[in-house]
Amino acid sequence: MARGLKWGCSYKRTTLIVCSINIVIALYVLRSLYASLYLYSSNDFNRVVKYTPDQIRRMEESIRIRRAREPVELVKTVKELKKEFNREERVIELPKEVKYKITDEILERLRSLNANANTSEQRNAVENWRKEKLQEVKLLARETEGLTSSNLKEEAGILVRALESDWAVLSENIGLWVPAEVIHQEHDDKPEGEEEPDEVLPGRPLPPECHAELHTDYDGAAVRWGLTHHKESAADCCQACLDQAKYAKPGEKKCNIWVYCPSETGCYSPDIYQHKNQECWLKYAENPKLNFKDWYSESYRDSHPNAPLIVPWVSGVVSA
Repeated sequence: MARGLKWGCSYKRTTLIVCSINIVIALYVLRSLYASLYLYSSNDFNRVVKYTPDQIRRMEESIRIRRAREPVELVKTVKELKKEFNREERVIELPKEVKYKITDEILERLRSLNANANTSEQRNAVENWRKEKLQEVKLLARETEGLTSSNLKEEAGILVRALESDWAVLSENIGLWVPAEVIHQEHDDKPEGEEEPDEVLPGRPLPPECHAELHTDYDGAAVRWGLTHHKESAADCCQACLDQAKYAKPGEKKCNIWVYCPSETGCYSPDIYQHKNQECWLKYAENPKLNFKDWYSESYRDSHPNAPLIVPWVSGVVSA
């Protein structure tokens, strides 16, 4: 009996020791795991970039600027283009034999028109064909509903959907193109009896003694070289000619021709120089002769490709 009691106490003590050892091992394992997790978290935390308040403010400002400069209209246009592309992709794709058939019918309809038919008549003929064909295939689709064969019904259904879709895209797909007719209508809102206004030159009005002639270039010996002699207006150029003739020294040629360039883009001349706006040429000729008047002839422009149609210069012959 005493031996049994002693054995029981020994068993309990052994169990207690084993449990204690297991608890110590478990605590050690938990502590190791916690330490490794702490070290990993600490290292990971240390790798996080820290920003200063000024850097954060700059980043916020950059985000605000990017949002403010977002190309809203461009994005809108791209979305609309995507919708257009999707719409074109949804156009019914016709079988080749159906395309050939309707193309032949349209060509036959166009051939029935007068040879002098304009584009509007051609467009009307094609549109009338489309409406008639649409009614025909709709009727055919209804009549074939009770048939056992579905080929004819399927072809009619495809043609109905195609003719009811975007006709412009479908026309392009079958190779049909009728140019748009451009009608030019000139509107004359000028009061009855009123003449066209004369061309107005920049600057102050020209006095009568200048005898100004628009789109005119007179020939003569240069009294004052225009490349280095510019005036604000044709009137100022004419006055310079009058003054030169008035104050010319004995034996000097007196100006009796003035030639002015009023065009902002410069004036054409067949010589090697580039003649710019406000050039004022003072010339003398005993018998003034025209170089060019109103426009350059076709034969002249053929031999001088850079010549414009209208003579750009303004000239006048004054009393010396």
